[in-house]
Amino acid sequence: MIESPAQATPPDQDVLMLHLQEVQQLLSRHRLVADLVHRQDMPRHDLVENLVQKQHLAELGKLLGRLSAHDVALILGALPEEDRLLAWNEVQEERGDDILEQVTDDVREMLVGARKPKIQKNMINAFELHNGRLRQVPVDSRGNLANVKPIWVDLVAPTPEVRTWVGEFFGLELPNPDTLTDLEASARFYVEDNGEVHLHSDFLLDLEDESRNVPVAFILHDDILFSVRREELPVFRLQRLRARTQPGYVTDGKDVLLDLYAADAEYSADALEDIYAALETVGRRVLNPRITDEEAALILSEIARGEDLNGRIRRNVLDTRRALSFLMRAKFLTVDQHDDARQILRDIESLDGHTSFLFGKINFLMDATVGFININQNQRVSALTKISVVFMPINILAGIGGMSEFSMMTQGTPWPIAYGGFIVGMGAVGWATFLALRYYDRVKARKSIEAGRARKPG
Repeated sequence: MIESPAQATPPDQDVLMLHLQEVQQLLSRHRLVADLVHRQDMPRHDLVENLVQKQHLAELGKLLGRLSAHDVALILGALPEEDRLLAWNEVQEERGDDILEQVTDDVREMLVGARKPKIQKNMINAFELHNGRLRQVPVDSRGNLANVKPIWVDLVAPTPEVRTWVGEFFGLELPNPDTLTDLEASARFYVEDNGEVHLHSDFLLDLEDESRNVPVAFILHDDILFSVRREELPVFRLQRLRARTQPGYVTDGKDVLLDLYAADAEYSADALEDIYAALETVGRRVLNPRITDEEAALILSEIARGEDLNGRIRRNVLDTRRALSFLMRAKFLTVDQHDDARQILRDIESLDGHTSFLFGKINFLMDATVGFININQNQRVSALTKISVVFMPINILAGIGGMSEFSMMTQGTPWPIAYGGFIVGMGAVGWATFLALRYYDRVKARKSIEAGRARKPG
């Protein structure tokens, strides 16, 4: 049920309810038609399925585009999680921040990392404090910077020219985000002679189809935080939204830096929860007593993705711990900021235990899946062995039948009768061998069952 704001009139609420029902109907028709097309066997199936899926989603995008950001925020909050993500993917990128500012915290945190934002070249934003909140000021030229007193300047994929004039305006040299990975670990945290504090940290980017660590350069200069990276990150977007909507959330550049590290730890924790959920699904499939090689291959692929993401999270929190330890040792932080840094470190310590547990679970599932593959292989080898045992005496008799001695033994007997009887004899020997093997398997299975019952208590 949508809760309308206090200033909304009943007719406005009725109209909003009609829009919500229309959105739900479009999503329902999308799932129904997509499921029907998926089940059909037709030429160019993938193309037809793709066109059908886009049809209703395009209508949904047009509907959401006509609504105000406030109405879209209320509709997203009223939808179930799966429908919410589908609807959010149809929202225009340029309206995203306005909508995210008006949803609840839980919905905002889920939607921020749900899709990869489109990045424009030379994205520069300056943030200044206004009535206790961050106010975002897009920067297109040097003149824009002259009119603001920022505590945070954020650059995404800047060109060398942009980095040069921004650096000249503030009196510092901004690093190239494309070469941040070339730094040795010992050169990632340092203080310049003029008092500039440089930190190069990795931030996690976890999307549905990929996960990786993105390097970010931070510079604290004249109480202003500068951040340089080559692509947008959910952690930064979430931090901007929080600081813009919550008064007193940050007071200076060091607060922004600490909150970015705290948001990164939260983002890593959410990614670990996703790994937990994925491994639980994999575990239920592994516990199935019969797993085909194709299913085992898919399970191994999912386990490998979980292991890769878990390793990236572990590396990410380790890097964050080193950065916080550097700030605390260098005594750049106030007493309150020092306490915040210690709290972030405690959160990271709890994440270390989770990553270690997941590594053990991943190894167990990997070993179990490989064990099932070996069992399937052994079953095939056992079947081939039985076939070879059945045909071994037949091969021996066939060899004897091809000798000249057999012709001498059957001299005077018409050859159709002699060889017909010989073939019948070979078949009888093979059938007898098969029955003997079958009886042996039954006896072995019965003994295994009796041994299992004997081991049970009572």
